[in-house]
Amino acid sequence: MKVYRRLLGYIRPYHKFVLPFFVLTLIASFFSVFQFTLLIPLLKFLFDPSSATDNAQYAVAPVFSFSAGFFKNYFYHLVYEFKTTKPVYALYFMAGLIVITVILTNLFRYLAQRSMIKTRTLLVKRLREALFEKINRLQLGYFTKEHKGDLISRLNGDVYGVEGAAASSLEVLFKEPYLIIFFFIGLFAISVQLTIFTLIIIPVAGIAIATITKKLKSEAKDVQASAGRLLTIIDETLLGMRIIRSFNATNFIQKRFSRENDFYRQASLASFNKRELAPAFSEAAGVMVVAGILIYGGGLVLSGTGGLQASSFITFIILFSQVIRPVKSLVTALSNVQIGQASGERILEILDKPVEIEDKPNAIPMKAFKDKIELVDVSFQYGEKQVLKNINLTVDKGRTIALVGPSGVGKSTIADLIPRFYEVTSGEVLIDGVNVKDYTMESLRSHMSFVTQDIILFNDSIFNNIALGRPDATEEEVMRAAKIANAHEFIMNTEHGYQTNIGDRGIRLSGGQRQRLSIARAVFKNPSILILDEATSALDTEAEKSVQDALNNLMRGRTTLVIAHRLSTIKEADEIIIMQDGCIIERGHHDELIQIEEGVYRRLTSLQRIA
Repeated sequence: MKVYRRLLGYIRPYHKFVLPFFVLTLIASFFSVFQFTLLIPLLKFLFDPSSATDNAQYAVAPVFSFSAGFFKNYFYHLVYEFKTTKPVYALYFMAGLIVITVILTNLFRYLAQRSMIKTRTLLVKRLREALFEKINRLQLGYFTKEHKGDLISRLNGDVYGVEGAAASSLEVLFKEPYLIIFFFIGLFAISVQLTIFTLIIIPVAGIAIATITKKLKSEAKDVQASAGRLLTIIDETLLGMRIIRSFNATNFIQKRFSRENDFYRQASLASFNKRELAPAFSEAAGVMVVAGILIYGGGLVLSGTGGLQASSFITFIILFSQVIRPVKSLVTALSNVQIGQASGERILEILDKPVEIEDKPNAIPMKAFKDKIELVDVSFQYGEKQVLKNINLTVDKGRTIALVGPSGVGKSTIADLIPRFYEVTSGEVLIDGVNVKDYTMESLRSHMSFVTQDIILFNDSIFNNIALGRPDATEEEVMRAAKIANAHEFIMNTEHGYQTNIGDRGIRLSGGQRQRLSIARAVFKNPSILILDEATSALDTEAEKSVQDALNNLMRGRTTLVIAHRLSTIKEADEIIIMQDGCIIERGHHDELIQIEEGVYRRLTSLQRIA
């Protein structure tokens, strides 16, 4: 239950939610048992002949005392009075009392469930927020290893799994046990001997049921993990539909989906079979126990031993039949708890992951960028792979530095180290002479904008995509940014202008339009430092020209770090850095680098026919 103790911590303070549920459930349980105990006087006084002993005992009202015996005797006295004056009144009285207790039972049960719903919805809200917050704080490298679908599955399916299990665990703790206790108090009051007999045969069924529920946890984990993989396949298919069809890979993807879907079905089937076997077995065991009670208790009534009368025995049977329901609910709840524990463990796997990049306790805000960016003996290692080796680089304010080299040499890693998306393995990244680790991350990143080849737009309006993170943005500010990015004209030609919804990842726009929107977003932020990562590599010549013009507008007067494969876009950079195998092998201006005999940059420019 350690997992549940941690997860239920998200509904603190407990007394605000659990206490009302506990109290209301206790009251509902009392009335639930009380309505069945009314059957004894009903059967006894209305259908059994009254004995002389009963007449003497109940003809006189008992002396008041605050005890169960007084209330019981006074109740029997009232029924006796009704019966001796006009028997039909006793019938009305008993029937009315049963109706009232049933109404009260269901009223308090309803109020208890309302309290439970508040608890469940609050748990889902807080747990999902905690997960989402933690995911947003994890290092970017984490997302290169994890399936997106699996994360979505944890945020959705696993959270709901915990919700249902948490409700079950609260019922296990605060509802069903007390209901069972109340029922057994009533059973003991009717016949101690018969109740002890039932307590001997019930645990035999309980051991078998417990064995079944133990096996549910591992199978539930398989189901949730498979659900995550299914979501990943669906997401990749929807995003890559054009590629899938162009490569005639539809059958391949369908078979891949079918295999995973079949695994999900088999895992779900195994989990379902065991989950449903427990309550079915408990109900069958309950019926067998009732049969045993009928044989044993009926023998006591027929033999006249044990002081058990027919009316009491009938009530005992009816009351015990009600014990089966909470016992069955208890078994179902325990099954759900096992399944929920698997979901809870998957959630805690993320919540327990260390946040590798955080603000220092004494971090200072970066108020302005004044001088330069420096990388001093910077090395970076990702897992076992050495990505950067002793990089030394200075980017003075207002200058444009270009990074060139084949894929995988560490160009984008350098760009990611400056805003602390990753931490250096060794060395320092300094801005204005201060280690970036000493700045608060929010203030550090507030001075930077990014335009990358992987254009990230959201299923929202053009306005909100440009003004990302600024709910107080004005239309004038957004429009000014769009004009600088050469995006205003095409925006005004859309159906609703700046309020046009662009669909998932901007699917309703062309590649050039999407890129100009991302540039407008960067312009809107008005950064001091600009990082461009292959910003035009995926565009055709015409689109590239309009985007490059927008980038030139954006770069004007800003400190810029450019990562590019198309060398034509960086000819005017103040310094070009050539990288290979995580090291800087050449550096200088375009005119200087093309003069180097056997130089890498010269070879690259000749391949791209750049003078």
